[in-house]
Amino acid sequence: MPSPVHDTLNALFRNRPALAVEILRDAFDVDLPTDALVEVAGNDFNDRPSKDLQADTVIVVGPRQDPIHGIIVEIQQKKEDDKLTTWARYAAALWLRLKCPVVVLTLCPTTSVATWAAKPIVTSLPGFVLQPRVVGPDRIPVITDPSEAMDCIELAAMSVMMHGQQRAVTEAFVAALSKLADDDAPQYYEYGYRLASLVARRIMEDIMSSTAWPVYSPFAKEHFGKGKAEGKAEGKVEGKVEGKAEAVIKILKARGISVPQDAHDRITRCTDLDQIEEWIDRAVTATALDDLFAPNTA
Repeated sequence: MPSPVHDTLNALFRNRPALAVEILRDAFDVDLPTDALVEVAGNDFNDRPSKDLQADTVIVVGPRQDPIHGIIVEIQQKKEDDKLTTWARYAAALWLRLKCPVVVLTLCPTTSVATWAAKPIVTSLPGFVLQPRVVGPDRIPVITDPSEAMDCIELAAMSVMMHGQQRAVTEAFVAALSKLADDDAPQYYEYGYRLASLVARRIMEDIMSSTAWPVYSPFAKEHFGKGKAEGKAEGKVEGKVEGKAEAVIKILKARGISVPQDAHDRITRCTDLDQIEEWIDRAVTATALDDLFAPNTA
């Protein structure tokens, strides 16, 4: 089962697919336009009969009728030699589909896995050698300036993942969150928290312990609202339920899951805080709307 880090990194790219273009252009000098349409595409590479093959995230640059570049984003947290062949198959399948250049962009949270993933993949097809573009800790900048973090909050979240043990990095990320719209700040805090190491999480919790806007980490669930007058307790609970219902919808959309009106109404009209929190936990790893509403068999 995919880990929270795996799912969160994918959510960053699905939420803003231009991030992949920026990384390829800035870190690898891939010639990509700055003004072309960039959107998430289908990630299913099945060719029946076969086992299911799905890339983590597929991004297409350019018009749908005439794409100019395809990007396959893969999150790789450990060495798996079988994945090398799979990446080559993904690249070939997407090239056949789009008839344009294709690149595999691989994110590796550790240096050792990044080094392994960066080797050319030599296939048995004459001339077909795939060179993944690998992003490891050395490719993610140490972002300590809040204004720089604000320029690309997704990259700042990855900086927390790679370098968050440096307090200045985590402080810059949290400071940037305070400049985001109220609806976006909790979502990106959660992204950063899920990507962070235990050391970085403690730093985030320390910084956030005095904030007023709601977030949804385990720390925030426990501590948000402490010190409020008892007379405001009911309003506070209502506000939390409403905010968390919106968070469920945002997380689903960030994962590329459509939320039709009936499902939207069911989520936003729910007044059961425990149910909303369960939906938040499910939304983080859901691959379809049915995963959210599936009956609890535990």
